[in-house]
Amino acid sequence: MDMTTENEATHSFRDNLIRYGGDVYPEMVEKAQGCYVWDTTGKKILDFTSGQMCATVGHSHPNIVAAIKKSCDTALHLFSGMIPRSVVQLAEALSRIVPRPLRKSLLLNTGSESNDAAIKMAKLYTGGFEVIGLGGSWHGVTGNSSSVSFASDRKGYGPGMPGTYVIPEPNAYRCPVKHCRDRCDRTCMKIGFEMYDMQSAGAPAAVIAEPVISAGGVLVPPDGYFDALRAEAKKRGMLLIFDEAQTAFGRLGHWFAATHLQVTPDIMTVSKTLGGGMPLAAVITNDEVEDVCHRRGFAFYTSHVSDPLPSAVGLAVLETIESEHLLQRSRDMGDYLAGGLRELQSRHEEIGDVRGMGLLRGIELVRDRETREPHHELGALTTQRCLELGLSMNIRRRPERGSVWRIAPPLTVTKADIDLAMTIFDQALVEAKDTLAARSTAGKTLARRIA
Repeated sequence: MDMTTENEATHSFRDNLIRYGGDVYPEMVEKAQGCYVWDTTGKKILDFTSGQMCATVGHSHPNIVAAIKKSCDTALHLFSGMIPRSVVQLAEALSRIVPRPLRKSLLLNTGSESNDAAIKMAKLYTGGFEVIGLGGSWHGVTGNSSSVSFASDRKGYGPGMPGTYVIPEPNAYRCPVKHCRDRCDRTCMKIGFEMYDMQSAGAPAAVIAEPVISAGGVLVPPDGYFDALRAEAKKRGMLLIFDEAQTAFGRLGHWFAATHLQVTPDIMTVSKTLGGGMPLAAVITNDEVEDVCHRRGFAFYTSHVSDPLPSAVGLAVLETIESEHLLQRSRDMGDYLAGGLRELQSRHEEIGDVRGMGLLRGIELVRDRETREPHHELGALTTQRCLELGLSMNIRRRPERGSVWRIAPPLTVTKADIDLAMTIFDQALVEAKDTLAARSTAGKTLARRIA
């Protein structure tokens, strides 16, 4: 497209695209490299979301680019019954690093698909259909995965899958059962399973959970939570599914959250962080579950199951994480980031809580640290000002769960990048607070004049 038509193109994308979520960046994006993106005006923006949390090793990493170019010379897409070499190699690589007895993989495209497939496997294996999710969770937008997602608005789409249940999430900062403050004692789990038992039709199938509940506000469950969750699931004959879309492959400083927790689920799903920016996901399970499901006719065909191109990229992601020692880097940079956020917290009373692990951090804004009333207005203004100053951050604003930034830069982030982000974040907070104070003063002045 000729540069002279750029304004027309910007107008066109606003006119011709279906709006599918919240706010959209006002300009088209031209380029993404490392930890930065550039829009068509030339503006450089520090990306502290890793795209959609998918650019694990940074945007357009040379190893990813090389893997794509090589695939272009071999195979991009095949019939689903044809297994390419890259798929076998990626499955072998995953098998070497997942906790045992997990071993066998199904390679798909998105987290929604992988969670849908995992739930279908659990239903087929157990013979049940009841699935429990956690409050604040996000597992996808397809049938099964959407039904057990409770972090976003569920209204207006009709009923979800039969047999879907929710138990309260372990949020010690904002306890959903109004029981704990700052230290979760798992009362939420006890109440949740008691409610499930009262409602169950006697057809248990699975419990699905994120090891860190990201969309719900970057909630890190307390020590022992997942041991107890696994025990409750086993007691009822349910499989335990870990959705590690955002926690696997170094985001928390480990290959998997399951490795860190020393809790192995029956089925694990991975997606975002595996693809390095390409659509790639996997369902990983043990021999027994795979064998039983196969004998009972498990089928999950898509047009892009076991595709060669994304599998080659996934393999390059794993190799890059290992060769560039990004697990340790995630731990080190995560500690550095947490220190910067805590320093900001010491100077801004509106930062009520800083939490998370590795390079997945949450910052919750409040009007008052004692009452913990969410400060949604400040969150929206600060996010907007951050972007204007050259920092992209994702904020979750839910009335019942507060106003929480999710910070997840690429694993390749540097101390200089983090320092820049903290400087921008600090300035944006100060300016947003000044704006709100000015609005308040103007409102009071107008009210006096009217009176």
